[in-house]
Amino acid sequence: MILKGTAFVYGDNINTDVILPARYLNTSDPTELAAHCMEDLDSSFLKKVKTGDIVVAGENFGCGSSREHAPVSIKAAGISIVIAKSFARIFYINAFNVGLPILECPQVEGVGTGDLLEVDIDTGLIRNQTKKRDFQAKPIPPFMKEILESGGLMRWVKKRKLTRT
Repeated sequence: MILKGTAFVYGDNINTDVILPARYLNTSDPTELAAHCMEDLDSSFLKKVKTGDIVVAGENFGCGSSREHAPVSIKAAGISIVIAKSFARIFYINAFNVGLPILECPQVEGVGTGDLLEVDIDTGLIRNQTKKRDFQAKPIPPFMKEILESGGLMRWVKKRKLTRT
């Protein structure tokens, strides 16, 4: 599957409290969560983001609290994939659980906000079409791809139950 979008670039240690501030945890409605995605980190994010855009970050993206609200808000805001040098382990699992594709790519230096990216999530190839540069991310494990293709862990479980009965 090929994803194309504009990059929104952030640094290291982007924690779940700036992805989705704790003051909005009183709802689980994806639309409401999306309305506050990244607002404490980048107040212009929601004004500029379009469906299909891509978040690119440094080390330890999604550190902090173990809430699923953060990846839900990113996905509901229209982000098609998050690419980072590394992810906090709990965010990594939560992203797949809610059906948000993520790729670990240690060499994302040089990607700038506004660059047009093309991402092959099957192979992990990332093409910066603006700067004519390619990066190779770690491919998503087959089991995790199954979860993504189902739309998240709960849908994957339901699908498996239906096929077994």
